[in-house]
Amino acid sequence: MKNVLLLVPDGTGIKNYLYSKTFQDIDATLHLAHNFDVATLSEIKKRVTISSEILMPQYQEGIKEKYYRELIHKCRINHNEVLFKNPSIQKFYKPKKTSAKGKLFYNTIETVAKTKKNYTQILSLEQSYQKQIRRNPFYASIKKELERLQPEVVFCTHQRALSAPCFFAAAQDLNIKTITVIYSWDNVPKARLALKADRYLVWSTWMKKELLLAYPEIEDNQVAITGSPQFEFYKDPVNIIEKDTFYDTYGLDKDKGIICFSGDDVRTSPHDPQYLQDVAAQVKASGLDKDYQIVFRRCPVDVSGRYQEVIAQFKDLIIDMPPLWNIDGNVWSAIYPRYEDVKVLVSLAKYSDIVINVGSTMAFDFGMFNKPCIFINYDQEPNQAWTTKTIYEYQHFRSMPTKDAVYWFNSKSEILNTLKLALTKPNTVIDNWFKIIINHPEMAAKNIQLELLLETKL
Repeated sequence: MKNVLLLVPDGTGIKNYLYSKTFQDIDATLHLAHNFDVATLSEIKKRVTISSEILMPQYQEGIKEKYYRELIHKCRINHNEVLFKNPSIQKFYKPKKTSAKGKLFYNTIETVAKTKKNYTQILSLEQSYQKQIRRNPFYASIKKELERLQPEVVFCTHQRALSAPCFFAAAQDLNIKTITVIYSWDNVPKARLALKADRYLVWSTWMKKELLLAYPEIEDNQVAITGSPQFEFYKDPVNIIEKDTFYDTYGLDKDKGIICFSGDDVRTSPHDPQYLQDVAAQVKASGLDKDYQIVFRRCPVDVSGRYQEVIAQFKDLIIDMPPLWNIDGNVWSAIYPRYEDVKVLVSLAKYSDIVINVGSTMAFDFGMFNKPCIFINYDQEPNQAWTTKTIYEYQHFRSMPTKDAVYWFNSKSEILNTLKLALTKPNTVIDNWFKIIINHPEMAAKNIQLELLLETKL
Protein backbone atom coordinates (compact mmCIF):
# COMPACT_ATOMS: atom_id res chain seq x y z
CA MET A 1 0.00 0.00 0.00
CA LYS A 2 1.44 3.36 -1.06
CA ASN A 3 2.41 5.78 1.72
CA VAL A 4 1.24 9.29 0.70
CA LEU A 5 1.72 12.62 2.46
CA LEU A 6 -0.77 15.34 1.58
CA LEU A 7 0.25 19.00 1.73
CA VAL A 8 -2.90 21.15 1.54
CA PRO A 9 -2.02 24.81 2.12
CA ASP A 10 -5.41 26.50 1.63
CA GLY A 11 -9.18 26.15 1.79
CA THR A 12 -9.72 25.62 -1.91
CA GLY A 13 -7.37 22.63 -1.75
CA ILE A 14 -9.52 21.18 1.02
CA LYS A 15 -12.69 21.64 -1.01
CA ASN A 16 -11.39 20.39 -4.35
CA TYR A 17 -9.30 17.47 -3.15
CA LEU A 18 -10.14 16.40 0.40
CA TYR A 19 -13.90 16.83 -0.04
CA SER A 20 -14.00 15.27 -3.52
CA LYS A 21 -13.59 11.57 -4.25
CA THR A 22 -9.85 11.95 -4.87
CA PHE A 23 -8.82 10.25 -1.64
CA GLN A 24 -11.86 8.07 -1.07
CA ASP A 25 -11.42 4.33 -1.57
CA ILE A 26 -7.76 4.82 -2.47
CA ASP A 27 -5.27 2.01 -1.91
CA ALA A 28 -2.91 4.19 0.09
CA THR A 29 -2.06 5.20 3.63
CA LEU A 30 -2.67 8.93 3.90
CA HIS A 31 -0.86 11.43 6.11
CA LEU A 32 -1.70 15.11 6.33
CA ALA A 33 0.60 18.11 6.77
CA HIS A 34 -1.47 21.10 7.91
CA ASN A 35 -2.17 24.06 10.18
CA PHE A 36 -5.95 23.67 10.21
CA ASP A 37 -8.26 24.63 13.04
CA VAL A 38 -9.99 21.86 15.02
CA ALA A 39 -13.38 22.27 13.30
CA THR A 40 -11.89 22.05 9.81
CA LEU A 41 -9.76 19.04 10.68
CA SER A 42 -12.81 17.29 12.08
CA GLU A 43 -14.70 18.02 8.87
CA ILE A 44 -11.87 16.61 6.76
CA LYS A 45 -11.71 13.39 8.77
CA LYS A 46 -15.38 12.75 8.02
CA ARG A 47 -14.43 12.50 4.35
CA VAL A 48 -10.88 11.13 4.32
CA THR A 49 -9.14 8.50 6.45
CA ILE A 50 -6.00 10.17 7.81
CA SER A 51 -3.49 7.84 9.43
CA SER A 52 -1.29 10.54 10.95
CA GLU A 53 -0.66 14.27 10.89
CA ILE A 54 2.25 16.66 10.69
CA LEU A 55 1.55 19.98 12.37
CA MET A 56 3.43 22.37 10.11
CA PRO A 57 6.04 24.46 11.91
CA GLN A 58 5.82 28.17 11.19
CA TYR A 59 7.70 29.06 8.04
CA GLN A 60 9.77 32.23 8.36
CA GLU A 61 11.09 33.25 4.97
CA GLY A 62 14.61 34.65 5.11
CA ILE A 63 15.45 37.87 3.29
CA LYS A 64 17.69 36.07 0.78
CA GLU A 65 14.97 33.53 0.02
CA LYS A 66 12.47 36.32 -0.48
CA TYR A 67 14.92 38.21 -2.67
CA TYR A 68 15.44 35.28 -5.03
CA ARG A 69 11.77 34.31 -5.03
CA GLU A 70 10.58 37.82 -5.86
CA LEU A 71 13.37 38.39 -8.37
CA ILE A 72 12.51 35.14 -10.16
CA HIS A 73 8.87 36.16 -10.20
CA LYS A 74 9.59 39.56 -11.74
CA CYS A 75 12.02 38.08 -14.28
CA ARG A 76 9.48 35.45 -15.31
CA ILE A 77 6.72 38.05 -15.53
CA ASN A 78 8.93 40.04 -17.91
CA HIS A 79 9.75 36.86 -19.82
CA ASN A 80 6.11 35.73 -20.05
CA GLU A 81 4.96 39.12 -21.28
CA VAL A 82 7.19 38.64 -24.33
CA LEU A 83 6.63 34.89 -24.60
CA PHE A 84 2.83 35.14 -24.68
CA LYS A 85 2.84 38.56 -26.40
CA ASN A 86 0.53 39.85 -23.69
CA PRO A 87 1.37 43.05 -21.73
CA SER A 88 -1.47 42.38 -19.27
CA ILE A 89 0.72 39.71 -17.64
CA GLN A 90 2.56 42.56 -15.91
CA LYS A 91 -0.60 43.14 -13.85
CA PHE A 92 0.22 39.96 -11.93
CA TYR A 93 3.32 41.61 -10.53
CA LYS A 94 1.98 43.27 -7.38
CA PRO A 95 4.84 44.45 -5.14
CA LYS A 96 3.88 45.60 -1.64
CA LYS A 97 5.58 48.98 -1.49
CA THR A 98 3.82 50.01 1.69
CA SER A 99 6.91 51.06 3.62
CA ALA A 100 10.30 52.62 2.95
CA LYS A 101 11.94 49.19 3.22
CA GLY A 102 9.35 47.70 0.90
CA LYS A 103 9.94 50.39 -1.70
CA LEU A 104 13.70 49.92 -1.52
CA PHE A 105 13.39 46.13 -1.72
CA TYR A 106 11.08 46.03 -4.72
CA ASN A 107 12.81 48.87 -6.52
CA THR A 108 15.97 46.79 -6.26
CA ILE A 109 14.11 43.75 -7.58
CA GLU A 110 12.83 45.70 -10.57
CA THR A 111 16.24 47.16 -11.33
CA VAL A 112 18.04 43.82 -11.19
CA ALA A 113 15.30 42.09 -13.19
CA LYS A 114 16.00 44.40 -16.12
CA THR A 115 19.47 42.86 -16.40
CA LYS A 116 18.19 39.26 -16.44
CA LYS A 117 16.71 38.94 -19.92
CA ASN A 118 18.24 35.60 -20.81
CA TYR A 119 16.29 32.50 -19.77
CA THR A 120 19.52 30.83 -18.69
CA GLN A 121 19.90 33.61 -16.13
CA ILE A 122 16.44 32.85 -14.76
CA LEU A 123 17.37 29.18 -14.34
CA SER A 124 20.54 30.25 -12.54
CA LEU A 125 18.42 32.30 -10.13
CA GLU A 126 16.23 29.24 -9.60
CA GLN A 127 19.31 27.24 -8.58
CA SER A 128 20.32 29.95 -6.13
CA TYR A 129 16.83 29.96 -4.65
CA GLN A 130 16.86 26.19 -4.25
CA LYS A 131 20.17 26.39 -2.38
CA GLN A 132 18.87 29.16 -0.16
CA ILE A 133 15.67 27.42 0.95
CA ARG A 134 17.73 24.44 2.09
CA ARG A 135 19.42 26.73 4.63
CA ASN A 136 16.13 27.65 6.28
CA PRO A 137 15.46 25.91 9.65
CA PHE A 138 12.06 24.95 8.25
CA TYR A 139 13.82 22.69 5.72
CA ALA A 140 15.66 20.77 8.46
CA SER A 141 12.48 20.45 10.51
CA ILE A 142 10.44 19.10 7.60
CA LYS A 143 13.24 16.79 6.49
CA LYS A 144 13.31 15.27 9.96
CA GLU A 145 9.55 14.68 9.84
CA LEU A 146 9.80 13.10 6.40
CA GLU A 147 12.57 10.79 7.59
CA ARG A 148 10.33 9.71 10.45
CA LEU A 149 7.22 9.23 8.33
CA GLN A 150 8.95 7.86 5.22
CA PRO A 151 6.25 8.61 2.62
CA GLU A 152 6.78 7.42 -0.92
CA VAL A 153 4.91 10.40 -2.37
CA VAL A 154 4.31 14.01 -1.31
CA PHE A 155 1.26 15.55 -2.98
CA CYS A 156 0.63 19.34 -2.88
CA THR A 157 -2.62 21.01 -3.91
CA HIS A 158 -1.18 24.47 -4.58
CA GLN A 159 2.00 25.25 -6.48
CA ARG A 160 2.20 28.78 -5.06
CA ALA A 161 2.16 28.11 -1.29
CA LEU A 162 5.08 29.88 0.36
CA SER A 163 6.33 26.90 2.37
CA ALA A 164 5.86 24.32 -0.42
CA PRO A 165 9.24 24.84 -2.17
CA CYS A 166 11.09 24.11 1.07
CA PHE A 167 8.85 21.11 1.72
CA PHE A 168 9.44 19.70 -1.75
CA ALA A 169 13.18 20.33 -1.54
CA ALA A 170 13.37 18.22 1.63
CA ALA A 171 11.31 15.46 -0.01
CA GLN A 172 13.42 15.35 -3.14
CA ASP A 173 16.66 15.26 -1.15
CA LEU A 174 15.29 12.12 0.49
CA ASN A 175 14.35 10.61 -2.91
CA ILE A 176 10.64 10.97 -2.18
CA LYS A 177 8.48 11.45 -5.25
CA THR A 178 6.79 14.88 -5.42
CA ILE A 179 3.57 15.75 -7.22
CA THR A 180 1.82 19.11 -7.41
CA VAL A 181 -1.34 20.26 -9.09
CA ILE A 182 -1.52 23.61 -10.84
CA TYR A 183 -4.05 25.42 -8.70
CA SER A 184 -6.27 26.95 -11.38
CA TRP A 185 -6.66 27.52 -15.10
CA ASP A 186 -5.18 31.03 -14.96
CA ASN A 187 -2.10 30.28 -12.84
CA VAL A 188 0.64 29.38 -15.34
CA PRO A 189 1.32 32.82 -16.90
CA LYS A 190 1.37 34.42 -13.44
CA ALA A 191 4.89 33.01 -12.88
CA ARG A 192 4.27 31.71 -9.36
CA LEU A 193 5.56 28.16 -9.76
CA ALA A 194 8.10 28.38 -6.95
CA LEU A 195 8.47 24.68 -6.21
CA LYS A 196 10.16 21.98 -8.27
CA ALA A 197 8.21 18.74 -8.63
CA ASP A 198 8.66 15.38 -10.26
CA ARG A 199 5.11 15.47 -11.63
CA TYR A 200 2.76 18.34 -12.49
CA LEU A 201 -0.99 17.71 -12.78
CA VAL A 202 -2.99 20.09 -14.98
CA TRP A 203 -6.62 20.58 -15.99
CA SER A 204 -6.28 20.28 -19.76
CA THR A 205 -4.18 20.14 -22.90
CA TRP A 206 -4.39 23.95 -22.96
CA MET A 207 -2.76 24.21 -19.54
CA LYS A 208 -0.11 21.64 -20.40
CA LYS A 209 0.94 23.58 -23.49
CA GLU A 210 1.17 26.77 -21.45
CA LEU A 211 3.21 25.08 -18.73
CA LEU A 212 5.72 23.57 -21.14
CA LEU A 213 6.01 26.85 -23.01
CA ALA A 214 6.60 28.96 -19.88
CA TYR A 215 8.86 26.38 -18.20
CA PRO A 216 10.85 24.63 -20.97
CA GLU A 217 13.03 22.94 -18.34
CA ILE A 218 10.02 20.77 -17.45
CA GLU A 219 9.87 17.62 -19.58
CA ASP A 220 6.71 16.66 -21.45
CA ASN A 221 6.48 13.35 -19.57
CA GLN A 222 6.47 15.20 -16.23
CA VAL A 223 3.07 16.76 -16.97
CA ALA A 224 -0.15 14.76 -16.71
CA ILE A 225 -3.57 15.96 -17.85
CA THR A 226 -5.89 14.81 -15.08
CA GLY A 227 -8.68 17.39 -15.02
CA SER A 228 -9.84 19.03 -11.79
CA PRO A 229 -12.10 17.16 -9.34
CA GLN A 230 -14.03 20.28 -8.33
CA PHE A 231 -16.38 19.79 -11.27
CA GLU A 232 -17.32 16.26 -10.25
CA PHE A 233 -19.39 17.64 -7.38
CA TYR A 234 -22.02 18.79 -9.88
CA LYS A 235 -22.51 15.30 -11.28
CA ASP A 236 -23.21 13.70 -7.90
CA PRO A 237 -26.91 13.87 -6.91
CA VAL A 238 -25.97 13.63 -3.22
CA ASN A 239 -24.74 17.23 -3.44
CA ILE A 240 -28.10 18.64 -4.52
CA ILE A 241 -30.18 19.83 -1.58
CA GLU A 242 -33.89 19.08 -2.03
CA LYS A 243 -35.52 22.17 -3.54
CA ASP A 244 -38.06 22.94 -0.80
CA THR A 245 -35.39 22.51 1.88
CA PHE A 246 -32.95 24.75 0.00
CA TYR A 247 -35.54 27.49 -0.57
CA ASP A 248 -36.85 27.33 3.00
CA THR A 249 -33.36 27.41 4.53
CA TYR A 250 -32.48 30.67 2.81
CA GLY A 251 -35.91 32.27 2.71
CA LEU A 252 -36.18 32.09 -1.06
CA ASP A 253 -39.46 32.66 -2.88
CA LYS A 254 -40.46 29.40 -4.57
CA ASP A 255 -42.53 31.30 -7.13
CA LYS A 256 -39.56 33.35 -8.38
CA GLY A 257 -36.54 32.49 -10.45
CA ILE A 258 -32.98 33.11 -9.22
CA ILE A 259 -30.43 35.54 -10.60
CA CYS A 260 -27.13 34.72 -8.93
CA PHE A 261 -24.50 37.43 -8.51
CA SER A 262 -21.16 35.91 -7.55
CA GLY A 263 -18.53 38.22 -6.08
CA ASP A 264 -14.79 38.12 -6.64
CA ASP A 265 -12.14 39.03 -4.06
CA VAL A 266 -11.34 42.68 -3.37
CA ARG A 267 -8.13 42.81 -5.39
CA THR A 268 -9.55 41.00 -8.42
CA SER A 269 -12.73 43.07 -8.66
CA PRO A 270 -12.81 46.06 -6.29
CA HIS A 271 -16.07 47.50 -7.69
CA ASP A 272 -18.27 44.43 -7.28
CA PRO A 273 -20.59 46.11 -4.73
CA GLN A 274 -21.33 48.84 -7.27
CA TYR A 275 -22.00 46.23 -9.96
CA LEU A 276 -24.36 44.39 -7.64
CA GLN A 277 -26.13 47.69 -6.99
CA ASP A 278 -26.41 48.38 -10.72
CA VAL A 279 -28.00 44.99 -11.39
CA ALA A 280 -30.37 45.24 -8.42
CA ALA A 281 -31.47 48.76 -9.39
CA GLN A 282 -32.29 47.64 -12.94
CA VAL A 283 -34.18 44.56 -11.77
CA LYS A 284 -36.16 46.67 -9.30
CA ALA A 285 -36.93 49.57 -11.63
CA SER A 286 -38.05 47.31 -14.47
CA GLY A 287 -40.42 45.25 -12.37
CA LEU A 288 -38.38 42.13 -13.05
CA ASP A 289 -38.32 41.63 -9.28
CA LYS A 290 -41.87 40.32 -9.54
CA ASP A 291 -40.51 37.22 -11.24
CA TYR A 292 -36.91 37.01 -10.02
CA GLN A 293 -34.88 37.33 -6.83
CA ILE A 294 -31.16 38.02 -6.65
CA VAL A 295 -29.00 35.63 -4.64
CA PHE A 296 -25.61 37.06 -3.72
CA ARG A 297 -22.68 34.72 -3.07
CA ARG A 298 -19.43 36.38 -2.16
CA CYS A 299 -15.98 34.97 -2.76
CA PRO A 300 -15.21 32.74 0.27
CA VAL A 301 -11.97 34.57 1.08
CA ASP A 302 -13.53 38.03 0.88
CA VAL A 303 -14.31 38.89 4.50
CA SER A 304 -14.31 42.66 3.92
CA GLY A 305 -18.03 43.21 4.53
CA ARG A 306 -18.07 45.62 1.58
CA TYR A 307 -21.44 44.42 0.23
CA GLN A 308 -23.53 45.02 3.33
CA GLU A 309 -24.72 48.50 2.38
CA VAL A 310 -26.03 47.32 -1.00
CA ILE A 311 -27.69 44.25 0.49
CA ALA A 312 -29.40 46.46 3.08
CA GLN A 313 -30.50 48.89 0.37
CA PHE A 314 -32.22 46.08 -1.55
CA LYS A 315 -33.19 43.88 1.38
CA ASP A 316 -36.46 42.81 -0.31
CA LEU A 317 -34.64 41.76 -3.48
CA ILE A 318 -31.16 40.50 -2.57
CA ILE A 319 -30.75 37.32 -0.53
CA ASP A 320 -27.30 36.98 0.99
CA MET A 321 -26.05 33.38 0.79
CA PRO A 322 -22.62 33.50 2.44
CA PRO A 323 -20.21 30.61 1.85
CA LEU A 324 -20.04 28.14 4.73
CA TRP A 325 -16.35 28.50 5.51
CA ASN A 326 -14.57 28.52 8.87
CA ILE A 327 -12.57 31.70 9.38
CA ASP A 328 -9.30 31.13 11.23
CA GLY A 329 -7.72 34.57 11.03
CA ASN A 330 -8.17 37.19 8.32
CA VAL A 331 -5.93 35.95 5.52
CA TRP A 332 -7.10 33.94 2.52
CA SER A 333 -4.95 30.92 3.32
CA ALA A 334 -6.55 30.51 6.77
CA ILE A 335 -10.21 30.40 5.67
CA TYR A 336 -11.43 26.84 5.31
CA PRO A 337 -14.61 25.34 3.82
CA ARG A 338 -17.17 23.14 5.47
CA TYR A 339 -18.33 20.26 3.32
CA GLU A 340 -21.89 21.55 3.50
CA ASP A 341 -20.79 24.53 1.39
CA VAL A 342 -20.18 22.19 -1.53
CA LYS A 343 -23.85 21.25 -1.42
CA VAL A 344 -24.92 24.89 -1.12
CA LEU A 345 -22.92 25.93 -4.18
CA VAL A 346 -24.00 22.93 -6.27
CA SER A 347 -27.64 23.52 -5.33
CA LEU A 348 -27.38 27.23 -6.07
CA ALA A 349 -26.04 26.43 -9.54
CA LYS A 350 -28.80 23.86 -10.02
CA TYR A 351 -31.69 26.17 -9.08
CA SER A 352 -30.41 29.47 -10.47
CA ASP A 353 -31.44 30.71 -13.89
CA ILE A 354 -28.23 32.65 -14.51
CA VAL A 355 -24.97 33.78 -12.88
CA ILE A 356 -23.39 37.24 -13.16
CA ASN A 357 -19.78 38.15 -12.33
CA VAL A 358 -16.54 39.73 -13.52
CA GLY A 359 -14.74 37.01 -15.47
CA SER A 360 -15.06 34.30 -12.80
CA THR A 361 -14.55 30.54 -13.07
CA MET A 362 -18.12 30.34 -11.74
CA ALA A 363 -19.13 30.47 -15.41
CA PHE A 364 -17.93 26.87 -15.62
CA ASP A 365 -19.50 25.82 -12.31
CA PHE A 366 -22.94 27.00 -13.41
CA GLY A 367 -22.23 25.71 -16.90
CA MET A 368 -22.26 22.20 -15.42
CA PHE A 369 -26.06 22.64 -15.35
CA ASN A 370 -26.10 24.51 -18.68
CA LYS A 371 -26.86 27.78 -16.93
CA PRO A 372 -25.75 30.92 -18.78
CA CYS A 373 -23.23 33.38 -17.40
CA ILE A 374 -23.05 37.14 -17.90
CA PHE A 375 -19.62 38.75 -17.65
CA ILE A 376 -19.56 42.39 -16.51
CA ASN A 377 -17.51 44.41 -18.99
CA TYR A 378 -17.79 48.09 -18.13
CA ASP A 379 -16.12 50.45 -15.66
CA GLN A 380 -17.77 52.40 -12.87
CA GLU A 381 -15.76 55.54 -13.58
CA PRO A 382 -13.78 56.77 -16.60
CA ASN A 383 -10.00 56.62 -16.29
CA GLN A 384 -10.10 54.56 -13.09
CA ALA A 385 -6.94 52.60 -12.20
CA TRP A 386 -8.75 49.24 -12.25
CA THR A 387 -10.56 48.41 -15.48
CA THR A 388 -12.48 45.44 -16.85
CA LYS A 389 -10.55 45.91 -20.11
CA THR A 390 -7.45 44.57 -18.38
CA ILE A 391 -9.35 41.64 -16.86
CA TYR A 392 -10.43 40.28 -20.23
CA GLU A 393 -6.98 40.80 -21.72
CA TYR A 394 -5.53 38.30 -19.25
CA GLN A 395 -3.91 35.30 -20.88
CA HIS A 396 -6.46 32.73 -19.71
CA PHE A 397 -9.27 34.50 -21.57
CA ARG A 398 -7.45 33.80 -24.84
CA SER A 399 -8.71 30.26 -24.44
CA MET A 400 -12.27 31.48 -25.10
CA PRO A 401 -13.14 30.11 -28.58
CA THR A 402 -15.81 32.75 -29.15
CA LYS A 403 -17.29 35.58 -27.10
CA ASP A 404 -20.66 33.86 -27.47
CA ALA A 405 -19.58 31.49 -24.70
CA VAL A 406 -21.15 33.98 -22.27
CA TYR A 407 -23.36 37.06 -22.35
CA TRP A 408 -21.85 40.51 -21.70
CA PHE A 409 -22.85 43.66 -19.83
CA ASN A 410 -20.83 46.09 -21.95
CA SER A 411 -22.41 49.12 -20.27
CA LYS A 412 -24.81 49.92 -17.46
CA SER A 413 -27.47 50.76 -20.01
CA GLU A 414 -27.27 47.22 -21.45
CA ILE A 415 -28.00 45.44 -18.18
CA LEU A 416 -31.75 45.06 -18.48
CA ASN A 417 -31.96 44.04 -22.15
CA THR A 418 -29.03 41.63 -21.88
CA LEU A 419 -30.42 40.11 -18.70
CA LYS A 420 -33.83 39.58 -20.30
CA LEU A 421 -32.23 38.05 -23.39
CA ALA A 422 -30.08 35.67 -21.33
CA LEU A 423 -33.08 34.60 -19.26
CA THR A 424 -35.30 33.94 -22.26
CA LYS A 425 -32.56 32.48 -24.51
CA PRO A 426 -30.17 30.81 -22.09
CA ASN A 427 -28.28 28.76 -24.65
CA THR A 428 -24.63 29.75 -25.06
CA VAL A 429 -21.55 27.85 -26.21
CA ILE A 430 -20.00 27.74 -22.72
CA ASP A 431 -19.63 23.99 -23.21
CA ASN A 432 -17.17 24.54 -26.06
CA TRP A 433 -15.04 26.74 -23.82
CA PHE A 434 -15.35 24.31 -20.93
CA LYS A 435 -13.93 21.49 -23.06
CA ILE A 436 -10.85 23.59 -23.78
CA ILE A 437 -10.21 24.52 -20.15
CA ILE A 438 -11.22 21.27 -18.43
CA ASN A 439 -10.53 17.77 -19.73
CA HIS A 440 -11.86 14.62 -18.02
CA PRO A 441 -14.44 16.50 -15.87
CA GLU A 442 -15.93 13.24 -14.55
CA MET A 443 -12.68 11.29 -14.17
CA ALA A 444 -10.31 13.76 -12.47
CA ALA A 445 -10.38 12.14 -9.02
CA LYS A 446 -9.66 8.72 -10.47
CA ASN A 447 -6.92 10.13 -12.72
CA ILE A 448 -5.20 11.76 -9.74
CA GLN A 449 -5.45 8.53 -7.75
CA LEU A 450 -3.69 6.69 -10.58
CA GLU A 451 -0.92 9.29 -10.59
CA LEU A 452 -0.42 8.85 -6.86
CA LEU A 453 -0.27 5.08 -7.15
CA LEU A 454 2.17 4.95 -10.03
CA GLU A 455 5.44 3.27 -9.27
CA THR A 456 7.94 5.76 -7.90
CA LYS A 457 10.60 6.49 -10.50
CA LEU A 458 13.35 8.88 -9.49
